[in-house]
Amino acid sequence: MANRSSNTAAVPEAKGALDRFKFEVANELGVPLTDGYNGNLTSKQNGSVGGYMVKKMIEAQERQMSGTGMSGSGMSGTQF
Repeated sequence: MANRSSNTAAVPEAKGALDRFKFEVANELGVPLTDGYNGNLTSKQNGSVGGYMVKKMIEAQERQMSGTGMSGSGMSGTQF
C-alpha cells in the first residue's frame, strides 16, 4: 500500500479548482478560512467545510449521472 498524504489531490490539475471550492464553501458556512495557516480553527469548523464539500461533490455527480446538469448546484460551475 502506498504511503500517501491525505492532503494531496488525486488529480493534481484539479488542485486550484478544489482550493477555490474550499474557500467558497467556507464562506457559505461562515468559517473564517485563510490562505495559509488555519490552526486557530476548531476541528468542527474544518470538518464542516470538508464534509460540505463532499456533500456538494456527491450531489453534482448524481446530477451529472442523472443527466440533469449542474444548474443550481452552488458550485459556481466547477465540475469534478
